[in-house]
Amino acid sequence: MAEDLGGMSHIRGRVKWFDPAKGYGFVVSETGGPDILLHVNVLRNFGQSSVADGAAVEIMTHRTDRGVQAVEVLSIAPPERDDTLVLSDFEDLDTDIIQETPMEPARVKWFDKGKGFGFANIFGRGEDVFLHIEVLRQSGLADLQPGEAIAMRVIDGKRGRMAAEVLAWETAIATKGDQ
Repeated sequence: MAEDLGGMSHIRGRVKWFDPAKGYGFVVSETGGPDILLHVNVLRNFGQSSVADGAAVEIMTHRTDRGVQAVEVLSIAPPERDDTLVLSDFEDLDTDIIQETPMEPARVKWFDKGKGFGFANIFGRGEDVFLHIEVLRQSGLADLQPGEAIAMRVIDGKRGRMAAEVLAWETAIATKGDQ
């Protein structure tokens, strides 16, 4: 952690936990120190309404009389995971083909974290696209809100059209701009 905790500090760390229903969670700095409060409004300013536990984050923080809190999210990377497939729907698919599938703009129709799934619609199309919680986690998200703008790679799975990757809209735009 930076020496001057009274000012702004640039921190890299991991999400300890984040609960969209409560509207906050905590980040642990990779250099140690107290847990850092991450409020949903700060996350929304980055363009996401949730973040997966274990996701790598880069944030700007500020010390207050109540502790250290994030004031800006600079980047989020999905949690590290092994190369095992997230869902059996992907077992017959080549991962290179999935990655070559273009990201498509979509809007969340509904998502129920408790049930572990939901649906989204690609802009300009009426079809429902299945969203699974494990795909969200793999993509660095924990939950989605109705009407939220996202980008997703859509494949024909065993259960029909489904998302193989989901990004917050702002993240997808920033990633596309880096290419």
